[in-house]
Amino acid sequence: MWDGPLEKITEYKFRIPKSYKPGMRVDGIIYADEKLLQDIKKDKAPEQVVNVAFLPGIVKYSLAMPDIHWGYGAPIGGVSAFDLDDGIIAPGMIGYDINCGVRLLKTNLTLEDAKGKISKIVNTLYDDVPSGLGSKGEIKMSLQEEKKLLLQGAKWAVSRGLGVKEDLECCEEFGAIEGADIDSVSSRAYERGKPQAGTLGSGNHFIEAQVIDDIFDMEIAEKLGLFIGQITVMIHSGSRGFGYQVCDDHVRVMVKCLSKYGINVPDRQLACAPINSPEAKNYIGAMRAAANYAWCNRQVLMHLVRESFGKVFSKSWQSLGMDLIYDVAHNIAKFEKHIVDGREKTLCVHRKGATRAFGPGNPELPARYKEIGQPVIIPGDMGTASYLLVGTKKAEEESFASACHGAGRVKSRHEAIRTVNLETLLKELKSKGIEVRATGKKTIVEEAPSAYKNIDDVVGVVIGAGLSKKVCRMRPLCVVKG
Repeated sequence: MWDGPLEKITEYKFRIPKSYKPGMRVDGIIYADEKLLQDIKKDKAPEQVVNVAFLPGIVKYSLAMPDIHWGYGAPIGGVSAFDLDDGIIAPGMIGYDINCGVRLLKTNLTLEDAKGKISKIVNTLYDDVPSGLGSKGEIKMSLQEEKKLLLQGAKWAVSRGLGVKEDLECCEEFGAIEGADIDSVSSRAYERGKPQAGTLGSGNHFIEAQVIDDIFDMEIAEKLGLFIGQITVMIHSGSRGFGYQVCDDHVRVMVKCLSKYGINVPDRQLACAPINSPEAKNYIGAMRAAANYAWCNRQVLMHLVRESFGKVFSKSWQSLGMDLIYDVAHNIAKFEKHIVDGREKTLCVHRKGATRAFGPGNPELPARYKEIGQPVIIPGDMGTASYLLVGTKKAEEESFASACHGAGRVKSRHEAIRTVNLETLLKELKSKGIEVRATGKKTIVEEAPSAYKNIDDVVGVVIGAGLSKKVCRMRPLCVVKG
C-alpha cells in the first residue's frame, strides 16, 4: 500500500503536496473519489506521480486520472506538461505502445437487426482481422512505401481505398501528425512495422460490437446520429511492434544522455532529454512516425471491420451507415497551447493512458465538433459498458484538456491468470449475452472484468470533476481480443 500524504481538495481531486519529498518541483494531483483511492493506493502508482514531479520544466502539477495504475516509469493514466525552454521529453511518460488509441464507429443497425447474428459477427471479425502477438497483415509494402505510411498516417490508407476522406476529419490530428522524421527510425523498427499494418495485436487490444443502452445528453447524441438500441463498433489498437521498437531505441539513448545534460531522475525509467536537444528532437520525430503508423493501423482495421459487417449483412458498409464518430490517441506527447498564470503558452503535454478532451470552440477541432467539443471515448472491460463523452472548457483550464482513457487495471496480468477461472469467466460473459473470441485462453483471463476498476466509478469521477460530459453508454455484444 502507498501511504504517502493525500490532501482532499474536492470530492473528486486529491493533492500530494510538493513538500512530501525534497526535489519535487510541483504538487501531484490525482482525480479520484474515496472509493477509487483504495484501489489506487494498492500498487504504488501515486509514487510515480511524485517521481514525475521531480522533472525539469514541469508546469503546474503532475496529474493522474482516475484509471491510474502502475506503468513503465510514469503511471498509466498520467498527464504532465513541460515548458519549452527548460522542460524535457521522456519516452517512459508516453509509453511503449505509442498512440495506442480507440476509434468508435456508428451504424444504422439496431439490436433487432443483429438478433441471431452475434455469433456470425464475432466469428467473421475474428477470421478477417489478424490478431494476437506478432500477427501479420495482408498489406505488403516496400521500405519506400512504409516510409510514405509513416509520413501520411491514416491518409496513406485512405489514398489506397481503405476508407474515405470524411474518416480523416474524425481523427485526432486528422489522422497524421506533422513532423514525423523517418530518418530517426531504426532499421529494426522498419523491419518490425513492415508486416503489421492492419493487425490488432495482443493484450488489451480489441474489436467490440456494442449496443447503445443509455443516452445522457439527447441533444449531442442526435447531432452525432446516435440513438438507443443502435449498434456501434469500437476498435482499440496502437503502433504494434513499430512503436515498441521506437520507444525502446530512444529510451536507451536517453539513459546515456542524462549525465550529459546534468539531469537527475528518481527512476531511470524516466530517462529524458531537454526538449530542444538533438536526442529529444530525434525522439519526437520518431514518435510522430509511430503515431502515424498507429492511425494508419486503426484505419486499416476499420476497413476490415466494415468489410466484415458487409459480409454478415450482405450490404455495403456505406448502406450500413458505418461512419466514424472519432479516433483518439492515448499515448503521445503533443505541443499544445494552454493558459499558464493567465498567459497562453505552448507546452509539451505528455499523455500516457489519457485522452485529449478539448472543449467546445477549440480551434484544433474540425467544424463538426466545434459546437459540442471533442468526442472522448472511454472503453470499459469486455464484460461491462463503455462510454462516449465530450471534452469541456474546464478540462482545458484544469487538466491540460485531458480525461481518463479506460477503467484502469486493479490486478496485474499475472494476478489475473492466478485468480480467474476461464470456464467460470466465459459462462459469466455468456450469461450477459457477450461472445468472446481470442487467439489464446490466457488473453481472455488476463482481461477479465475483475482485473479492472469499475468503469462507472471511473467515468463518474471524470464527470464529477467536470473534465468531460457524458453522452451515451454502450454495452458489449461480442468481443475479439488480440
